[in-house]
Amino acid sequence: MKKNQESIILDSNAVNKIITKIGLDRVMDDLISELEKALINFSKEETEVPIRSGFNYKKPFLGLVEWMPIMKKGEEVLIKVVGYHPENPDIFKLPTILSTISSYDAHTGHLNFLVDGVLLTALRTGASSAVASKMMAKQNSKILGIIGCGAQSITQIHAISRLFPIEEILVYDTDQNCMDSLEDRLAPINLQISPKLSNLSEILEKSDILCTATSIAPEKGPLFTEFNSKPHLHINAVGADFPGKFELPKSLLEKSFVCPDFLDQAIVEGECQQLNPTEIGPSWIELIHNEALKEKYQSGISVFDSTGWALEDQVVANLFAKYANELNLGTKMNIESYSSDEKNPYGMIPHLINVSQ
Repeated sequence: MKKNQESIILDSNAVNKIITKIGLDRVMDDLISELEKALINFSKEETEVPIRSGFNYKKPFLGLVEWMPIMKKGEEVLIKVVGYHPENPDIFKLPTILSTISSYDAHTGHLNFLVDGVLLTALRTGASSAVASKMMAKQNSKILGIIGCGAQSITQIHAISRLFPIEEILVYDTDQNCMDSLEDRLAPINLQISPKLSNLSEILEKSDILCTATSIAPEKGPLFTEFNSKPHLHINAVGADFPGKFELPKSLLEKSFVCPDFLDQAIVEGECQQLNPTEIGPSWIELIHNEALKEKYQSGISVFDSTGWALEDQVVANLFAKYANELNLGTKMNIESYSSDEKNPYGMIPHLINVSQ
C-alpha cells in the first residue's frame, strides 16, 4: 500500500484565514469542547505523553527551546517545538512564545502536516484555563481577575467568558502601556466589557476567577505575598513554565486545592515546584471524572497549575487540520525524498539530470 506523499503546511496566513472563515467564538467553543472530550476519554494505554525536554539558558537572553511530544498509539506522533523568550517583545518586536507543531503518521513516520503554533498555543492555553475553571470555579463566577496583560491574557479572557457570565474584568500589569492597550487588543472578541485597571490587592479580594500569566523572572517570584480573597477563589496559574519560576506564594498554595495539568512537569517548572507531593491534588484527568471532588474544589480556594501539556497541542493542531481540510486551505508539498526504488536514496538523480538537460 502506497501512503500519501504530500505534507500540508498551515502557515500563519492559512491559520488566519481559518479564524476569519470559522469565527473566533466558534473556534474557541469548538476547542473547549474538543479539549474536554480529550480529557474525559484520555487513556494511558492508548496515548503516551513524555515530559517535555529541551534547552534553557540565560545568554545571550533568558529563554528556552523545548519539544513537547505525544503519541496516539497506532495513529499519530505529534511534536510541538516551542521557544519562550520574555525579552522578545521589547528587543525584537516578536511574541514571547514562538512555536510550530508537526504531526507524523505512526505507521510510516511521514509528515502529515506542519502548522504555525504561535496563535494555536495561545488558544489552547486559554481553552485549558476555561476547562479547568469549569471544574474548579463557582459556576456563577462573575468577576475575572487578570495579572499580566500580555498576549496570553487575551485568550484567557476570551475562553473564560465563553463559559461564565463575566460582568467585570479587573486587570494589572507592571507595564502601564500593556494595561492601557488591553481594551483595544480585546476588540475582536466583542465582549462589551471594558477591563478595569486595578491593583493586586483589589484583584485578589474581588475576583471569583483569577488568571496569572506573567513573565516574572526565575527566582523573582512570587507576584505577591499578602492576600485576602473570596473563600471560593479559583486561580489559573499560567505563567510558571521555567525551573525556578513561579507566580503564587507558597502560603496560598498550602491553603488551596492544587491541580496540575501534568504532574511530572509541574514539579519541575510549575507552581508545584514549591510543594511536597502530599500537598498536590489529582491532575485534571482524574478530577474531570470525580463530581464530588469537583464540588469540594468549587467551595474552596483552588489552583490550576497550568504548565502546558502536549495533549492540548494535539487537540488544537488536529482541530485546525480538520478546519483546513473542510475549507481546502494549506499548501501541499512533497517535502520528503521519494524515488521509484524505496531502497535507493539516489534513485531520483538520473531522472533529475535528464529533466535538466
